[in-house]
Amino acid sequence: MTPGARLAGTIELLDEIDAADQAPDQVIDGYFRQRRFAGSGDRRDVTGRVYDILRRRAKLDWWIERTGLGVPPNARLRTLAFAILEERSSPEELRGYFSGARHCPDPLSEPESALSDALYGRPLLNRDMPDHVRLEYPEWMDRSFRALWGARLDDEMSGLNQPAPMDLRVNLLKTTPEDALQRLADDFIDGAPTALSPIGIRVTGKVRLGGTRAFKDGLVDVQDEGSQLAALMVGVRPGMTVVDYCAGAGGKTLALAAGMAHEGGIAGRLYALDVSKYRMDRMVARLKRAGAMAVKRRVISASNDPWVSEHAGRADRVLIDAPCTGTGSWRRNPDARWQFTPEDLDAIRANQQSIFENAATLVKPGGRLIYVTCSLLQEENEQQLAWFAERHENFEVLDVGAVWSETVGGPPPSSGPALRLSPASTGTDGFFCAVLERTR
Repeated sequence: MTPGARLAGTIELLDEIDAADQAPDQVIDGYFRQRRFAGSGDRRDVTGRVYDILRRRAKLDWWIERTGLGVPPNARLRTLAFAILEERSSPEELRGYFSGARHCPDPLSEPESALSDALYGRPLLNRDMPDHVRLEYPEWMDRSFRALWGARLDDEMSGLNQPAPMDLRVNLLKTTPEDALQRLADDFIDGAPTALSPIGIRVTGKVRLGGTRAFKDGLVDVQDEGSQLAALMVGVRPGMTVVDYCAGAGGKTLALAAGMAHEGGIAGRLYALDVSKYRMDRMVARLKRAGAMAVKRRVISASNDPWVSEHAGRADRVLIDAPCTGTGSWRRNPDARWQFTPEDLDAIRANQQSIFENAATLVKPGGRLIYVTCSLLQEENEQQLAWFAERHENFEVLDVGAVWSETVGGPPPSSGPALRLSPASTGTDGFFCAVLERTR
């Protein structure tokens, strides 16, 4: 691909990501599957630029709007501004790349040429940028982040703007961490045990895991270390009745299944529930590869589901991996930060409260309810925990240190009523986890 074709690919992908209801990596994989002519260098160049632009969108938009040319930001303008401000391309070079030739972007319009001239020679960072622009987050979240982090705002937000590593969870139904590391090495993949999760491996560099025997045989699965820790905090054991209430595609379900391993299978009952049949169907291949077909899947309604009523008070553990804004996963989905409004947050909070109420009915006396989000907003975390605790005196919030010692082992990374993880503090995605026990 020529430099112009690579820029055209960048613009096309940014448009597709903006329009798709998928994570950027899924959109990018689909894009290049349809363009087999693109070499590995082309894929790396275009993919890297796409993620760089997504992670700098607020700053690029600030510059585009600051020029006063009246051109609203879009994928093409962001690519143009990034090439000038970050890649240091000259206006003359860009006019050559935006030539309209085969596979190249259309020629620059008069406003676009004016924009490139106005931005040339300027640094991406400017001292006039407000913090929410400089640190790449929506302005309406500023109050929440400052209340949470205070003086650590820069460090925490900078951590969310870095690329995420690839973490793997070892499938204890089939192997051990030591054996999994060796099998990965046999596939020429370097990795090391994760710092906090005893069942995690952090892979070195970029790898294509899908073609390895370790992955095909179900010895490992992709799962961020923070997500592994949240699943471990559930504290499952063989013989329990366990419910993954918002199972999604099954990442934490598989981790729970491994925790219930006994003599080559799963001892106890493990139910995976979700409102989406599509997500439930997608889980099947993962369950089969992991050797966890004993998991019982069920599509439930958002409220007043008969299955939930029939199984009230029967579960030893109920995990709520609640739908949320996903602020803790911005390293992997940098475009997600621009997809929500304050009104969306209100709707998400109402949904979380409904799920909290429904899932709680499944917990038996002495059982535990585990509330997890991949959000960093207190509105979805501490405030929701306080809301539930105030209305349910028969549930006690357990100290996170005691639960950590019981389920994960070693000193916990945070103290108090809940576990908090973030890229800057723990090297993981951002997670919140609270454990409540139903009194007898």
